[in-house]
Amino acid sequence: MISVRRLLAAGVVVAAAVGLAGCTAGSESAPEDSIDSSATAGVSATGTSPIVFAFVCAAGAPDRTETYTTYSAVWEDSRTDCTAQRITGTEASSQQRDAVLAAAGAATLQELAADCAVRGTGPWVEPVTSSERAHLAAGLLQYCPGHPETGHLRDAVAAWRG
Repeated sequence: MISVRRLLAAGVVVAAAVGLAGCTAGSESAPEDSIDSSATAGVSATGTSPIVFAFVCAAGAPDRTETYTTYSAVWEDSRTDCTAQRITGTEASSQQRDAVLAAAGAATLQELAADCAVRGTGPWVEPVTSSERAHLAAGLLQYCPGHPETGHLRDAVAAWRG
């Protein structure tokens, strides 16, 4: 009497042999025929990763700084003087690219990142008084829509547009 294990093992061998037959040089279908390209559309196979910043912020004493790795941590500490330093990544994300385009030369990606980290200063509390400031505001609104002072910035842009 044949055991269940032997039947299962025989079935696996037959399935593997049938599956491998489709991978031989004489196979009629090309490998691309079985790939669903819609699932990978827009995905880059170049090994790039999005740019990530750390934020070095003044912390009271003249030579004292604090380093943060998230915007929310900087916002929680209400820092007003920060720089952004790239810590990893090789390519801007689509959101980062869109923000730089919206800024229209008024700020670089690194400047947008630094401005996004601070609270209670700069574009977050000042009126929009020029086209350049309006472009900076547009870049910031695109890059960091979750900033706690976004409402003021939107209002300042609306007031400038009249």
